[in-house]
Amino acid sequence: MSQTDPQLSVVVPVFNERDNVAPLVHEITAALRGVVPFEIVYVDDHSRDDTLDVLRALKAGVPELRVVHHVTQSGQSTAVRNGVKAARAPWIATLDGDGQNDPADIPKLLRERDRVDPTVKLFAGWRVDRQDSGSKRWASKWANAIRTRMLRDDTPDTGCGIKLFEREAFLELPHFDHMHRYLPALMQRAGHGTVSVPVNHRHRTAGVSKYNNLGRALVGISDLRGVAWLIKRGKVTRTEEF
Repeated sequence: MSQTDPQLSVVVPVFNERDNVAPLVHEITAALRGVVPFEIVYVDDHSRDDTLDVLRALKAGVPELRVVHHVTQSGQSTAVRNGVKAARAPWIATLDGDGQNDPADIPKLLRERDRVDPTVKLFAGWRVDRQDSGSKRWASKWANAIRTRMLRDDTPDTGCGIKLFEREAFLELPHFDHMHRYLPALMQRAGHGTVSVPVNHRHRTAGVSKYNNLGRALVGISDLRGVAWLIKRGKVTRTEEF
């Protein structure tokens, strides 16, 4: 890897987030320039608004920015995976495109990575002071309790969008719709360590949420059963080459 190659790729999936794109891109560059060689990979999941046009215009002034566009809407997990596949760095940081994750927390995750054992491949953000509606916080707390009981992943906030993980380890995980919500359990299933790190959380200032509590609950029940089955059937095999 040359000195000009990024050491970190920031992957941001977006759908109809035109008003949040520019502020978040500028926050990412402010947080990372001079800290680590990086690139920003935005994945536009076939937005219906002019998110893609905003991204194209930003590229002229932000050399770190790259844009991947889905020709058909494919969902957040596929957007994350395609962003990771397009990424050039060995480590990936993810952020939700709504601006509620704080890019200033990325250096904090990097420092934690450098501090702990290298067998830890995932650093998951933990929103200790969530800035969501009461109903959304309650639904998340209920879902986390059920997930923890079923998967025993020792992760207080698996749904937080800000994460740091090794690209190679991520691409070896089984891929399915909504898999981004179960990364700690899937990483542990693969034999890797995971750590939860307290991070900042902010109010959404533009746009609207693309999910509702009922919709999350309905897909979550099916997903939990599937991931629990994967964990039960999974088998970690360590190899050596001579």
